[in-house]
Amino acid sequence: MEFGILGLELSGKTTLFSLLTGHATAAAPHKREAHVGVALVPDARLDRLTAMFKPKKHTLATFRFVDVPGVTKGGGQSLNLPELRQMDGLAVVIRGFTSEAVPHPEGSVDPARDLELLETEMLLADLAVVTNRLDRVLKDIAKKKSPELEAEKNLLTRFRAALDKGEPLRPFEVSPDEEKLVRGFGLLTRKPMLVILNASEDEASDLAGALARAGLDKWKGQPKVAFSEVSATIEQEIAAMSPGDQAEFLKGLGLPDRALDRLLRAAYDLLGLISFLTVGEDECRAWSIPRGTHAAQAAAAIHTDFEKHFIRAEVVPWQTLVDSGSLASCRTHGTLRLEGRDYIVQDGDVVNFRVSA
Repeated sequence: MEFGILGLELSGKTTLFSLLTGHATAAAPHKREAHVGVALVPDARLDRLTAMFKPKKHTLATFRFVDVPGVTKGGGQSLNLPELRQMDGLAVVIRGFTSEAVPHPEGSVDPARDLELLETEMLLADLAVVTNRLDRVLKDIAKKKSPELEAEKNLLTRFRAALDKGEPLRPFEVSPDEEKLVRGFGLLTRKPMLVILNASEDEASDLAGALARAGLDKWKGQPKVAFSEVSATIEQEIAAMSPGDQAEFLKGLGLPDRALDRLLRAAYDLLGLISFLTVGEDECRAWSIPRGTHAAQAAAAIHTDFEKHFIRAEVVPWQTLVDSGSLASCRTHGTLRLEGRDYIVQDGDVVNFRVSA
């Protein structure tokens, strides 16, 4: 799964990208290029299972992040990068910190204004794509009518009407067939959006409060919109510490874990993903699948042939396995279930797939 990171210049998005991915190189502010990095999604359940099985490998789920150049007011064309339009979701970094050394490009810190500005640029970018495609469809219909073109014309006309009114396309409910018509356009305001408030250092112990004070009520409750908060400055300090010192530092702030960890979990949830787990002496691993995935389809995440050759799945909730102490004990007590191909895999299921040769 892939997220594009965007934000105004000097919002801290490049620092956040580096912290998430460990990627030292980030998008240059004046170049139309993007940089890619991979982030590991923390999973305390997998940590517990790894401690039990002591495998050779411990493999977390991952996200691919793409850092694009900073957006400037009236510069919506910079959002037409192909990499950004291919993303599954957008991570929009909003500045919530003040700094005399790093002046805000708009002259003052105002998270609600900045999010409005960024959404406007996305709306304008989408409007250009939709208008150009609609013009082409109308020309094609004039030459030769077809049900497919008529359906696309009707959908694009609805989209353009919304965009003309300054409304994003995320709330639109479309049929599977309609989705196929527009999927290739990569419309930005249809993508799930994770709004990330980059708060000041003195708000690190009350990030939830910082988000509440940011004035982003307009976007709360909107479909496909989620929020997270982080202080990139504090996260930089934490990243330089040993694990033991990190735990003490977080305890001093009254926080259970790193804000970056919560951010990644929020991104995972926004895309409707869950993890099933596999365990053994060789590897303990988290596998990403969409919520509602059937067992045979989940098996394909491990190997595409597994879906075709699926026989059954051995399933036990991760906590039950931890409490039992071993898979053998789960079998003895009947908590390791046998499920068929239509079983809907649950978040945190530990699964062993049986497949034919």
